[in-house]
Amino acid sequence: MARILTIEDDAVTAGEIIAELQVHGNQVDYVVSGTEGLARAMTGNYDLITLDRLLPGLDGLSLVVRLREAGVRTPVLMISALSDVDERIRGLRAGGDDYMTKPFAPDEMVARIEVLLRRELPQQQTTLRVDDLSLDLMSRSAQRAGISIELLPIEFKLLEYLMRHSGQVLTRTMIFEAVWGYRFDPGTNVIDVHMARLRRKVDAGRTPSLIHTVRGSGYQLGGPA
Repeated sequence: MARILTIEDDAVTAGEIIAELQVHGNQVDYVVSGTEGLARAMTGNYDLITLDRLLPGLDGLSLVVRLREAGVRTPVLMISALSDVDERIRGLRAGGDDYMTKPFAPDEMVARIEVLLRRELPQQQTTLRVDDLSLDLMSRSAQRAGISIELLPIEFKLLEYLMRHSGQVLTRTMIFEAVWGYRFDPGTNVIDVHMARLRRKVDAGRTPSLIHTVRGSGYQLGGPA
């Protein structure tokens, strides 16, 4: 089962894409704006992205350029009503891996996605490592110095996000929107509660400490506090 992010502001088109992907056993997340799509895509938690060319907030070309500049290599299938050859070339040069024009045949879309997923399969990273901490994305298990760490599903997702961005200072807004998947409420302490529990599991009785609170900013895994 592939995890696919669909970024599409037309509800009818989005419905067609999601239905076809789910029929073929894929897990699909759906957002309607380029801004929200970029935040989701930056987590690196997806196997593939379907991306509309024309979006509110941030257009598809700018979105894929930012992804590639940030080092996110997730395959992107661009889907657009703009069918000119020049537009297709622009999409591919911006960093898209394939380009389809609307209207499209759903079975062709699935076939193109299958090709992109096969192309990426040998390069997929199945284990994340920071210092002596490892996270196995296939078995959904964590270890530190060879000792297993029992994680709840939300703790696993939180740790995965931190490890994918190790060394970076991550704000509470970035963490909340990437892990919980909706807009951050500055009045909630849910992140701090979960981070405290995760830190106890990852760092308790071990050196060096890997999870740091960056005062006034957020959190950081690895690197200096």
